[in-house]
Amino acid sequence: MDIAELAYDERGLIPCIVQDARTRDVLMMAWMNAESVRLTLESGQTWFWSRSRGELWHKGATSGNTQQVVELRYDCDADTLLALVEAAGPACHTGNPTCFYRQLS
Repeated sequence: MDIAELAYDERGLIPCIVQDARTRDVLMMAWMNAESVRLTLESGQTWFWSRSRGELWHKGATSGNTQQVVELRYDCDADTLLALVEAAGPACHTGNPTCFYRQLS
């Protein structure tokens, strides 16, 4: 499938679930646009689109907690991505290994 064929939303974004390739732990969810998908495929590391800052961001560029992409998949509707990664450090900005460390009760 070509990047342009993915089902982006009206803002040109697509959600990307990031999962540890070895443990299968879900690490985080972030948004991508066509440019960040292209950069991810070309560089082999995750790139995302920051909705709050309105700019591309390379995961780990400032923290060093990069994510090496093992595989980038898309779902049956082509409207969600799954990045299987080898993480060099925690995924969450809080320092937790995963952003999903809290339980809703």
